[in-house]
Amino acid sequence: MGRDAQGFDYVERADGSVVIRHHGRTAGTLRGGRAAEFLAEVDDDPQLVMARWTGNYRRGNERTARQHPRNRG
Repeated sequence: MGRDAQGFDYVERADGSVVIRHHGRTAGTLRGGRAAEFLAEVDDDPQLVMARWTGNYRRGNERTARQHPRNRG
């Protein structure tokens, strides 16, 4: 079992692939060079790295922020 970081965790499999999970659900599977690259990078900031690699870094408030008066052009 990999490190848990605010809902994210990852598992390294015997075949060299990496499964990234978010709150127990599979968020992505990396194989080959991508898996090795992920493992080399994940020690820096696990939360950010796993969120970025799975595309789960947006939280749905972008539209609300765009419509805020200070953000209107």
